Amino acid sequence: MTDLQLGLLVIGAAVVAAVLVYNRLQERKVRREAQRSFASTHADVLAGEPPGRREPTFAPAAVPADARIDYVVEVHGVPLAELAERFGARAMVSDSRVALQMVSRRGVVAESELIDFRSQVETLAASHGGTVSAPEMRTALEAAHALDKACAEVDIQVALHVLGVSDAALAGDRPFRTQEREDGLTFLLDVPRAADPGQDYEAMVRSARQLGGRLVDDNGRALDERSLAAIGAEVEATRARLAGMGIEPGGPLALRLFS
Repeated sequence: MTDLQLGLLVIGAAVVAAVLVYNRLQERKVRREAQRSFASTHADVLAGEPPGRREPTFAPAAVPADARIDYVVEVHGVPLAELAERFGARAMVSDSRVALQMVSRRGVVAESELIDFRSQVETLAASHGGTVSAPEMRTALEAAHALDKACAEVDIQVALHVLGVSDAALAGDRPFRTQEREDGLTFLLDVPRAADPGQDYEAMVRSARQLGGRLVDDNGRALDERSLAAIGAEVEATRARLAGMGIEPGGPLALRLFS
């Protein structure tokens, strides 16, 4: 094999990896646009439920608030029990703090929702003669949008398609998902949510090979060893970028951001 042929093979593998990553980023963009296009703040009069205000989405109470993704309001003069009761079982209430998660795969919380959340907390505090302290909302929203943009660049999901096989041959727990398709199986690895992206990707490739089917990408092109290695390198690069952002893949912060 000449140096030119070898170079073309390496370039081809890199292109396959780039196409897979690009496809996943485009899916995230389309998913967000669809949610925004079809979401409505108006009550459905045919749904049978009485119209009412949609409560803000809070971070789970078991997870500590993180100022990078949460809008944290310090509350003084209000019993913790009443704060928890007022904001429900999903509220993040601890040490006289109430937090609203601002960033997820759905995008950044709407400014109107953030205003409503803070207003609810302030109203409750005022009724007890208490006080609140919180970050400036505009600054918090700008930081949330910056984080959301950074997350979009590392929100990678790898898909491997194995043709001519079924899920029946797989057994035991595995760090990736599978989806049946008419002509085989799709293996999916959600990189930011994977505890060990590199090892989990290798496990996915091994399982795909063991099934003995034809391994292809989203466009039906065969994936050879060089292509799979190139994708693995991109997975590792994504893990490193997440770590550089202070986000541990598969950790509590990652699971919240990429949900």
